[in-house]
Amino acid sequence: MTRIAAGIFAALLAVAGSADTSPRQAQRVPLPVIRIEQGEACVAPVEEMRRNHMAMLLDQRDRTVREGIRTTRFSLKNCVECHASRKTGSVLGKDGFCSSCHTYAAVSMDCFECHTPLRQSRTASAPR
Repeated sequence: MTRIAAGIFAALLAVAGSADTSPRQAQRVPLPVIRIEQGEACVAPVEEMRRNHMAMLLDQRDRTVREGIRTTRFSLKNCVECHASRKTGSVLGKDGFCSSCHTYAAVSMDCFECHTPLRQSRTASAPR
């Protein structure tokens, strides 16, 4: 039995070692399209946003719903205002800011079941 297991293991190693690791192979998965359409800089450094944006949005949601605290720094509306495509006005779609990364990472998002993915036109008196 151990000879069979050792043989299978050796075969798997041989197949893994012969896998195509050329740059051509790495390009088969399309990378996400990341465009900042508005604004100079995000509310936090890029690496922090990539790792923690969901926690920031959830914390903002909890503070708003449970405590009535409405700030714009980590609000979903504020994110959409900067990241929505100039062409479509949305963060969703084929090359949409949110859709692109979430599709790449195979992560579903449920934000836009209730919230609009579209940039809203601001009036001069609207607070930021």
